[in-house]
Amino acid sequence: MNYYGDSLNRLIDEFGRLPGIGQKSAQRLAFYIINQSEDKAVSLSEAILAAKKNIKYCSVCCNITDADPCAVCGSPKRDASTVMVVEDPRDMAAYERTNEFKGTYHVLHGAISPMNGIGPNDIKIKELLNRISEGNITEVILATNPNVEGEATAMYINKLIKPVAENVKITRIAHGVPVGGDIEYVDQVTLSRALSGRQEM
Repeated sequence: MNYYGDSLNRLIDEFGRLPGIGQKSAQRLAFYIINQSEDKAVSLSEAILAAKKNIKYCSVCCNITDADPCAVCGSPKRDASTVMVVEDPRDMAAYERTNEFKGTYHVLHGAISPMNGIGPNDIKIKELLNRISEGNITEVILATNPNVEGEATAMYINKLIKPVAENVKITRIAHGVPVGGDIEYVDQVTLSRALSGRQEM
């Protein structure tokens, strides 16, 4: 039944295609948009089009950016000899919010997942190897997610780097008990990692 008319139904359908947006959320977003002024609707549509037109991959780290190189790779304050490998631009943003890491990044845009049809050639591993082959990198930090896909990706990258870059130090981020968590609720794998990764105080 066409309750709202073709234009509004189309808007609801388009919002419904977004990840994590169900029918009710799509309806709420659509009604929010039509209740805004025309200027605000135009501003939103222009922002979407500008992002789609201007966003590209950084030629150095493969992060999404509208300037090449991106702000991190282009900064003289960053240590370009240390590269943290992450799966997603959002992972990079999470590390940046800590204000702890002063190196650079490499964004894979995914993880190896045969179940989902994602192989090594579907993510930005080749670009990472090209960076390492230039000889300016001394450490690669593998910061992929601590799940099956992330672990498989980290191991695969480690096996590729070791034979061709003997002087490059390869490290893996530590995994363990989250701050503020209760040990009784932590799973066995996380507890094992926390124990094996213990540090002297």
